[in-house]
Amino acid sequence: QAQLVESGGGLVPAGGSLTLSCAASGRTFGTMAWFRQAPGKEREFVAALRRQGGSTFYEDPVKGRFTISTDNTKNTIFLQMNSLKPEDTAVYHCAAASGRLINTNVGNKSAYGYWGQGTQVTVSS
Repeated sequence: QAQLVESGGGLVPAGGSLTLSCAASGRTFGTMAWFRQAPGKEREFVAALRRQGGSTFYEDPVKGRFTISTDNTKNTIFLQMNSLKPEDTAVYHCAAASGRLINTNVGNKSAYGYWGQGTQVTVSS
């Protein structure tokens, strides 16, 4: 059974850094991504990575501050988060799609069939 398990969340002061990890098991995925959900808000796209070719995609608020990457096995993805802001506070969820999502669909949460439980990131001001 496919499973995604996130780790690495925590409390960090504004301007600090955190690295999240998402370990995938049970199958391979064509596209993996990070979404986040703040209290009272919709779940929003953060970043995505396509397994074939390694293309990456970012939502505007995190461009230049966050980096999505994978390890050599491509079964684990990471989200390096630098220059964190209080507005980055949210539960961060790992998501995966079976296939290679097209560019216009990588930010669409409905395109992902697999989700992790999430890890809390809190940035203090």
